[in-house]
Amino acid sequence: MEQKINNLVICSERQRGFQAKEFNVNRLKMLIGLTISSAASAGTVAQLAKESGDGGASVHEIQVTLRKYEFSPGTLRVRKGEQVKLVMVAADHDHGFKLDDFNIDQQIPRGTTVVVEFTADKVGSFQFRCSSVCGLGDRGMKGTLLVEE
Repeated sequence: MEQKINNLVICSERQRGFQAKEFNVNRLKMLIGLTISSAASAGTVAQLAKESGDGGASVHEIQVTLRKYEFSPGTLRVRKGEQVKLVMVAADHDHGFKLDDFNIDQQIPRGTTVVVEFTADKVGSFQFRCSSVCGLGDRGMKGTLLVEE
C-alpha cells in the first residue's frame, strides 16, 4: 500500500512540474503574441498617420514679426510640398500679410499673434507685402517667399 501512495505522490509531483512548465510556456506564448501585436499596431498607426491629412508632408513653422516698414525675417525659405505655418506678430501697428500667389490676405492687429497656414505647392520666388496702410513707408514693406525643390 505504501508503494502505491509513493507512486501517487511521485505522479502528483510530476504533474505539478508539467503544469508549471505548461504555464510558463503559455505565458511566453502570450508575451510573444502581445509583442507582435504591439509592433503591428505601431506600424498600422504610423501608416495611418502617413496616409491621413496632408499625406505625410512636414510642417515648417516660421516666426514672423511685422513692424513699421519691415517683415522680420524678410526672406522665408521653404521646400515644395511642405505645410507652411507662419506665426505672425504685429509689434507696433495694425499690419497685413498679402501673398497673392497663394491667395493669402490676412490682417494682423497690433499686439496680436495670427497663424497663417498653407501648402507650398509651387516652386519659385514669391513676393509678399503689407496689405494695411501703416505709414509713409508702407509701400516698401515687402518680403520674399522662396519655395525650393
